[in-house]
Amino acid sequence: MLQNKIVIRYADGRLLKGITTDFFPNKESFHVSLAGAAPESKPREIRIPDLKAIFFVKEFDGNPDYDDRKEFDPGKPVIGRKISVVFKDGELMVGTTSGYQPDRTGFFINPADPKSNIERCFVVTKATSDVKLM
Repeated sequence: MLQNKIVIRYADGRLLKGITTDFFPNKESFHVSLAGAAPESKPREIRIPDLKAIFFVKEFDGNPDYDDRKEFDPGKPVIGRKISVVFKDGELMVGTTSGYQPDRTGFFINPADPKSNIERCFVVTKATSDVKLM
C-alpha cells in the first residue's frame, strides 16, 4: 500500500501533517494518520471541501527559509501545461498540470522549482482566486 507524506492546509489556515493511503482526487474525503500520533491512534477523516490544498512532500519539515522559485528552468523540457495559481490567501504557486478543468473539485500541480520540498500539490479549486494556463 502506497503511503504518501502530506501536509494539509485548510481554507481557514489550519495545518495538519501525516500519512495517507486512500486519497483519490474524485472522492469527497480521505483519511490521514497524523505525524507524531501514537501508533494505535485512528486515522482522521479529512473532507476535501474544507481544504485549500494537499501538499505531497518529501519531508514534513522541509526548509522553512527556502522560497520556491516561480519560474521554469529554460534548459529543461516541461512536461504538462504551465500553470500559475493564486490562492484566496494570496499564496502564488507556479508549476505544471496535466488535468486542470475549472469545473472540477481540484487538480494537481507539479512545482516549477525542482528543489521544492513539494513533490506535487492537489489544489482545491474553490480555494483559488486566479488560475492561468501559461
